[in-house]
Amino acid sequence: MSWKTRTIFILAAFIMSSTACAAELSEQKKLILAVHPYLPKNEIIARFKPLADYISRSVGREVQVRIGRDYEEHIDAIGTDSVDIAYMGPVPYVKLVGEYGSKPLLARQVIDGQPFLKGEIIVRQDSPLQSLSELKGKRFIFTDPDSTMGSVIPQKMLAKSSVTLASLAGYKFVEGHDNVALAVLAGDFDAGAIKEETFQQYETKGLRALVHLPPVYDHVFVTSAKLPAELVDTLRSLLLKLNDTPEGRSIMASIHPHMTALVAPKDSEYDSLRGVMGLKILSNTH
Repeated sequence: MSWKTRTIFILAAFIMSSTACAAELSEQKKLILAVHPYLPKNEIIARFKPLADYISRSVGREVQVRIGRDYEEHIDAIGTDSVDIAYMGPVPYVKLVGEYGSKPLLARQVIDGQPFLKGEIIVRQDSPLQSLSELKGKRFIFTDPDSTMGSVIPQKMLAKSSVTLASLAGYKFVEGHDNVALAVLAGDFDAGAIKEETFQQYETKGLRALVHLPPVYDHVFVTSAKLPAELVDTLRSLLLKLNDTPEGRSIMASIHPHMTALVAPKDSEYDSLRGVMGLKILSNTH
């Protein structure tokens, strides 16, 4: 091989290596914002894209919205630090900490000035059902098994009224609160469980709240334990500052139409939920 050929070969190899390294570096710069599949995928993307764009502009890194396959996969993704930022409901957050240990907390959402997530067990407005005990022998529809107001809390409430899953005529778990509301409206199921936001959306279309579910502290943003502390502090500051500007308030309203603030959360706020779920209360988290 002549020296010219050898030089060309070395240069080509260097260029290819540099290109690969640049591509790898570019990929490393991307931040993944993970969301559980509580709504149709296109709606989740639309809701969280303004936040992703805001973070991207602020930190100079691309932010990609990722929707979990289901709630369990979403918990595992942030638990194993496979994603960078996660938006989590109360039950998934509690399960995350229980299974993987504490993660850096960024912010907790506040809806209509209240810190709590609320939900309802629903029936059609023309349903004769008036109490939980009457659901024995009826058909019930839940959202994902790890959904706070779509599954976990409703099942606890049913159990208190001696209504077990075995005592129902049938039950089903589906993806998304909208699908629960629509199934009850269609008469496919006698009752279901959904969060308050979805109930408000469908109430005028023919739904009635059979029971208001006990409230728990609302959704939180957490990060991977692998993110640098400086970046975590920056992300936390960015979220908490959303309250202070028109753009920030618009971003919050995009995520939830009634979100009025993002505040600093404490892990201990979820201890009452841990009690309901029969989980150990962790005194060393904050």
